[in-house]
Amino acid sequence: MLISMTGFGKAICELGSKKLTIEIKSLNSKQLDINSRMPGFYREKEIEVRNLISKKLERGKIDFAMYAEVTGTENNSVINAELVKAYYHQLAKVSEELGIDNKSELLQIVMRLPDTLKTEREELDENEWLDVVKFIEAALDELIKFRIQEGRALEKDIVERIEIIKDLLKQIDPLEKQRIERFKDRLRQNLRELSENDEYDENRFEQELIFYLEKLDITEEKVRLANHCEYFVKNVNKDETVGKKLGFISQEMGREINTLGSKANDSDMQKLVIKMKDELEKIKEQLLNVL
Repeated sequence: MLISMTGFGKAICELGSKKLTIEIKSLNSKQLDINSRMPGFYREKEIEVRNLISKKLERGKIDFAMYAEVTGTENNSVINAELVKAYYHQLAKVSEELGIDNKSELLQIVMRLPDTLKTEREELDENEWLDVVKFIEAALDELIKFRIQEGRALEKDIVERIEIIKDLLKQIDPLEKQRIERFKDRLRQNLRELSENDEYDENRFEQELIFYLEKLDITEEKVRLANHCEYFVKNVNKDETVGKKLGFISQEMGREINTLGSKANDSDMQKLVIKMKDELEKIKEQLLNVL
């Protein structure tokens, strides 16, 4: 069973005065690459979150985001009264020296100055965090379901293309016999044109023919390509992650198809080889997103 590296999971929960939205998105990557974004009061748990993700997800570029919205009346920001007073007295003194009467606006000016508000850090409630972890796991489970669903679609498309390659390979057999006969006729014609008369050494002709036919023989390539196709489908049905393995098999298939093309020496066979290459390239593109 193929599993895609593309997925999305989301979970929303309300804990006390906070509403949390957890979103996890994954794209294809050669290894596990995690990018996380969390509210400051959960930042100390980032390593734990990364470990949780790495246990459930093997590969992929993972974007983890947690958004917090305060729904209650609690506010951790308090006025720094001593600093506000100091600012106010200093501005009042400067205003008096300059003869400016704007005491009614001084407080507004003061509150825009640095550090007049300070945020008291809220201690993390471990029991609350255990609830958060449950929702992170729920979002991960949703992402995994998404990956499995996408994997089924990829598997269907890839297996269909493998079957197309196998069918094209079968179409080569009748063309191969015709190709050999055409090659014999062409070689005889060339010999006649080179000789002063229509007579030539038949034994020499047979020797040359055997030499060229051995170079043009594609039996081994056909057998290997057919075996690679069968092995590919066999691995698709395994209950494990096989994306990299299938990538290696597709490379071997590409080598055999290229050799078929170089030995074809026939326009009709070349057309079939081009179709095989086209299907294989589409398979390789799909495999980039397979876990």
